[in-house]
Amino acid sequence: MIVANSIKELKYDPHSIVTIGTFDGVHLGHQLIMSKLTSRAKTHASRSVILTFDPHPREIVGKEQIMLLSTLDERINLMNIFGVDAVLIIKFSYDFSRQTSKEFYEKYMVNGIGLSEVIVGYDHMFGRDRKSNIDELQRMSIEYKFDVNVVEPVSFGGEVISSSKIRNLLSHGDVERAAEYLNRPYSLDGIVIEGDRRGETLGFPTANIQPKSNNKLIPLDGVYFVSINMDNRQYYGMLNIGIRPTFKSDSSRIIEVNIFKINNDLYGKELTIQFLKRIRSEINYSSKEKLISQLQSDRNLCMKYITEVQTI
Repeated sequence: MIVANSIKELKYDPHSIVTIGTFDGVHLGHQLIMSKLTSRAKTHASRSVILTFDPHPREIVGKEQIMLLSTLDERINLMNIFGVDAVLIIKFSYDFSRQTSKEFYEKYMVNGIGLSEVIVGYDHMFGRDRKSNIDELQRMSIEYKFDVNVVEPVSFGGEVISSSKIRNLLSHGDVERAAEYLNRPYSLDGIVIEGDRRGETLGFPTANIQPKSNNKLIPLDGVYFVSINMDNRQYYGMLNIGIRPTFKSDSSRIIEVNIFKINNDLYGKELTIQFLKRIRSEINYSSKEKLISQLQSDRNLCMKYITEVQTI
């Protein structure tokens, strides 16, 4: 898969089928679009191209801080799974956002990439202030002689899937429903950093995790059953997100994971955490003994979950 960071890096090919979007999370709706993109390209002996944006357009236009479901690197890796020929990453800026829909299509799509067909989601909006919709796209397709393929929404449990809904689910700790919308567990890449070694004194040594991206969404505070990929091996563990109220008086948020069957020094290790289940909220215990008892119960529950996961 070719990854281009400017239109100049991508060779012009008039037989290109293109889709456009930020695709944060690459959820089931996005996956349907990408599957259709590569399928249509194969059928018509054409090049499949995804045009995506970084940073998230709402950060520039709406001046919002968007906590992402997937970093740019994660998005590219997920797109590659679908066998896409090329990804064009457009650096989204305020000046870029001021283009009209026609200016954008002329420069980037028709004369830049080359365009025989565009595949978009049912709610596709584009151009200055996102004023153009599918109707405008259909009008331009006649002028510039390309086909338009509109993909219908994907629903799960009666709910239309969207990135914003997945963010909301994770913000409420519902990692299981989020996984259903994503078609995979929600994940977080991080590096093990030095902590205060509090877990060792409790009999539950933990690795403190520094997320690789400051813009990555962290699920609701609490205790989670997780899987961990480290050094190309998979482990299971229990992870806590929060301020550790039993011991800490400040409000700094900490991510720490107790990885089962590992007791060695992990400082500097890179790992990927997958959130499988939320076990409980973070609780302020009146004594260290009560906390240890709860941690033992949490661990036993996780062990039960491991058995369930491994038998699926």
